[in-house]
Amino acid sequence: MRRVVFITQQVDPGHPALAATVPKLRALAELVDDVVVLADGAVDSVLPPNCRVRTFRAGHKAGRGIRFEAALTRELRDLRGGAVVAHMCPIYAVLAAPLVRPLRIPLVLWFTHWRASRLLRAAERVSTAVASVDVRSFPLDSRKVRAIGHGIDIGEFPCSPGRDSPGIRLLALGRYSPAKGLDVVLRAVAESGVDVALDVYGPSLSDGEREHRGELERLASDLGIEGRAVLGDAVPRADIPGLFATHDALVNNMRAGAPDKVVYEAAAGCLPVLASNPVFDSLLDEEQRFRREDPAGLAERMLALASMSQADRAEIGRRLRERVEAGHSVQSWARGILDAAGIRGLESE
Repeated sequence: MRRVVFITQQVDPGHPALAATVPKLRALAELVDDVVVLADGAVDSVLPPNCRVRTFRAGHKAGRGIRFEAALTRELRDLRGGAVVAHMCPIYAVLAAPLVRPLRIPLVLWFTHWRASRLLRAAERVSTAVASVDVRSFPLDSRKVRAIGHGIDIGEFPCSPGRDSPGIRLLALGRYSPAKGLDVVLRAVAESGVDVALDVYGPSLSDGEREHRGELERLASDLGIEGRAVLGDAVPRADIPGLFATHDALVNNMRAGAPDKVVYEAAAGCLPVLASNPVFDSLLDEEQRFRREDPAGLAERMLALASMSQADRAEIGRRLRERVEAGHSVQSWARGILDAAGIRGLESE
């Protein structure tokens, strides 16, 4: 029996940051006989019948660790020929390894972020393989890294024809973190003139992020673009396809090393994208990319999009969707996870 034990934080299609885990699990479930999910928290009845969920939530860290190891130990008894996947959190791989590796069960860490921590180094050492979007989206130099693309649920993002209005309305999504480079985006909007407007939506989940949002609001005021740059709160995930349909392009200035999932989601929805991360060089054409600390260069890209016809922007969007379908769907992601674990999926028979 092909069984995967998948360790993650949340199984919740409404979670503001982790909702995309659910379609990934559904895609995995199509390729194996059984998926067991170990999670800190979960919403009932959102996964297929061949998925079982065990939660290890507890009132304190030690309790969570004890419940986690007890749940994993129970599931390892019948896991010959299967694998364990640690999703994004290196601590899961570190805690699982002493139980998993002596049994010669593959342990795969999925991780895509720019931060290289001591904990991540430990997780890389104990994992059988590491899966990431790209070799550049894993911050350590390791022969274990497998580039498998992002896992985007294409069906969640219908292809929108785009707006047919003067000027260009840009969209930025994500937390109000300095790592997002939104100050450069605001300066580019100021340099680009009255034909360019920007809507930002995202949560402020820490004191630092709330402070940074205040800094961005003051910068927009200083630049005289309050009327063209709106800094809004987070929106429900279900509203994101609608936002794609009411904007002309997504702009993303996340620091290198962490390819924001929202870029691939926008591309799946046929929305043109402007982005600075070099990891997007296989997704975006040269005219859609800019240098991260160059507001003047970004302003040029904005104005170039503004000068295009709706039909030309729609053609860019269609090409982007095709590239996401080819290399960044949840189906290709699930196959990549199984390949990293050395497991043949049901579809290969």
